Amino acid sequence: MSTTSTAPSASRPAANRRRTRIGSGDLPFVVTIVVICGAVLFATLYPIYFVMIASISDPTAVATGNVVFFPRNISFFGYQQIFEDSRIWTGYRNTLIYSVVGTLLNLVVTLPAAYALSRREFRPRRPLMLFFAFTMFFSGGLIPTYLLYRDLGLLDNWLVFILPSALNVYNLIIARAFFENSLPEELFEAAMIDGVDYFRFFATIALPLSKALISVIGLYYLVQHWNDFFTGLIFVRDYDKQPLQIVLRDILLSNQAFSGGAGGAGGSGGAYGQRYADQIKYGVIIVSTLPVIILYPFLQRYFEKGVLIGSVKG
Repeated sequence: MSTTSTAPSASRPAANRRRTRIGSGDLPFVVTIVVICGAVLFATLYPIYFVMIASISDPTAVATGNVVFFPRNISFFGYQQIFEDSRIWTGYRNTLIYSVVGTLLNLVVTLPAAYALSRREFRPRRPLMLFFAFTMFFSGGLIPTYLLYRDLGLLDNWLVFILPSALNVYNLIIARAFFENSLPEELFEAAMIDGVDYFRFFATIALPLSKALISVIGLYYLVQHWNDFFTGLIFVRDYDKQPLQIVLRDILLSNQAFSGGAGGAGGSGGAYGQRYADQIKYGVIIVSTLPVIILYPFLQRYFEKGVLIGSVKG
């Protein structure tokens, strides 16, 4: 009898939770939150949406303000000219190589360094962390950096996009805090009893428990490499090694997309005319940002979990 009487009572709280309704006093608060979140969402997404519809709309309608929520006189001429130009594909290839190889190198450097600095028995960790933090506030400046890269042979070298940015101190601090706060000492002690050393613990235990951290800082590094145009602008003169962002910058500043066959840089030839200049500019923005926008939803759940996920649930 006791078991039959407790079964309905055990399920009653869950049923009551399902029947919970918003009270009349909470309704204004909920409506206010929904309105504020909707306004923030609109302010965030509308610029992206406007660039998308402007890239396929009549440039005259865009310039006169007739394109607000829906495209006018749809035309894919801008995308047609973009994909026919060899500069776009060369820049895409270079940026993809720099981003993938650079991000892998960033993770290989950042994660072991953060793990070593998180171990309390590693005595030099505080002085080393001070040296790392020092570089966040002080640098040698542009001219000494240029001279250093010249002496190292990095000018007009694709490695200039990867090696100097192998470590980001901010991401190192995030990873160090994760290893300190989310990997309990008891876990390491239990592994040491089983004969696991530091390297094996890092490779077989710490890394599998750090998927959220790897995804977060990996995306940070990927976006950093993908949006990098200053490095190519200052340290690279060979146009065949320029990233996509340099191509985008040239188009946005020249106000005439790919004029005269891309200035002899391998373009398709001929000026496209001022009429379609803006349409091509909007199209280039979409082409350059679309890969990162597509990648983010697959990593969104790791951002929701955060970078301080513990390995022990309680």
